[in-house]
Amino acid sequence: MRKQVPERHRQLRTFAFGDSPALADELLELVVKGIKTATCSTEDEPNTSAPGERWVVLDGRGDPRCVIETTEITYRRFNDVDAAFAYDEGEGDRSLAYWRNAHRVYFGRLGRFSKDMMLMCERFRLIEVFGD
Repeated sequence: MRKQVPERHRQLRTFAFGDSPALADELLELVVKGIKTATCSTEDEPNTSAPGERWVVLDGRGDPRCVIETTEITYRRFNDVDAAFAYDEGEGDRSLAYWRNAHRVYFGRLGRFSKDMMLMCERFRLIEVFGD
């Protein structure tokens, strides 16, 4: 049985990171550990956010696991993402080279990659982790 979003957060939108259950779980674990404090998406995805907005993050099974709050939104081209943002995304060795390769592959799988694609770059903070 799927877990329910706690009553106090039911008005929030929900989403899962990545494009597969395994990737959703991997990235969520980085958030829960406090390693991942940033993410990006194409500028035209429906999950655009605004500073102060809170989201319920789902795991790979679609169960609610935590709440995050957007702290900053910037728009920049893929090739203009800097090392500080790549580090805050928390993936792999946290280098810009790793970030570029992983995101080239990810956006390529979605059929969206180009070196000058515009990205919504979001920083966030962890608000609450739901218990088991």
